[in-house]
Amino acid sequence: MSNFFFTYQSLFDHMLVNMLLAMSQYIVLRAGVFSLGSAGFAALGAYGSAILITKAGWPPAAAIAVGMALGTLASTLLALPLARLRGVFQAVATLAFVQIVLSATQNWTGLTNGALGISGIPHVVGTGTLAIVVAIVIALLVAMGRYSFGRALDVIREDETVAVSLGISVPRHQRLAFIISGALAGLAGGLHACSSYAITPGDYGFGLLVAALAMVVLGGRTTVWGALVGAIVLTSLPELFRVFAEYRNVVQGILLMLVIVYLPRGVADTLIALARDRRLRRAAARSAAIARPAGAAS
Repeated sequence: MSNFFFTYQSLFDHMLVNMLLAMSQYIVLRAGVFSLGSAGFAALGAYGSAILITKAGWPPAAAIAVGMALGTLASTLLALPLARLRGVFQAVATLAFVQIVLSATQNWTGLTNGALGISGIPHVVGTGTLAIVVAIVIALLVAMGRYSFGRALDVIREDETVAVSLGISVPRHQRLAFIISGALAGLAGGLHACSSYAITPGDYGFGLLVAALAMVVLGGRTTVWGALVGAIVLTSLPELFRVFAEYRNVVQGILLMLVIVYLPRGVADTLIALARDRRLRRAAARSAAIARPAGAAS
């Protein structure tokens, strides 16, 4: 068992970081915001943490906190104009933000080393730390979903008109969801930098943007478990299909197409809905069985 863990430790670390990115993407989609900005926030968190550690000599914990703060600050500033946009315009605006961040990391060579990236980052974040952080984030998001904020996001996602009629402030809730998304992505970026020795601009480009969105589409966007399942599946695919290395992207694309066509709510959300329906049918059957003798006696 220990040999298996050490063999795939880097894969587990990558999977845990992707879980954070998927949850960052999940929270905005749950609020009905079509954001693609998680990759940009992750880049800010990663580069901010790496620069402070390698060039300023900051302690890793403080540097990661600053990276998370950078993601939070950027999402807060971007949330103000984004709340006035809808649909594809939100996607274009956040895509432009990712491109700006990516261009800065590639061209600001004095600070980021350009295309070479930043190397020599101390490996201070291990699998245990990542697992603890992911567990805490899951607990917070699950708790949040059970209270008024999570229910308000669900109503907004389904129908903004109904949300307004119920007295829910759509812009305020969407801004809060976007800020939480930026904080989680910035945290994921900082943890990734401190668990991978080196980072480059390509790590946070279009590929990561698509991967974060695909994880939520595959797993489901109405529960946090959907984001986790999507991250596990899509992170594991390259390893599972190593013998078909040239066709990994093809296999991933086919899998997503099948899920979109046959499981539009995502794998995890569909299974959760089926389990819920089964429990309701069993409860209804038990109630009918209890009520039937009483009705017969009368």
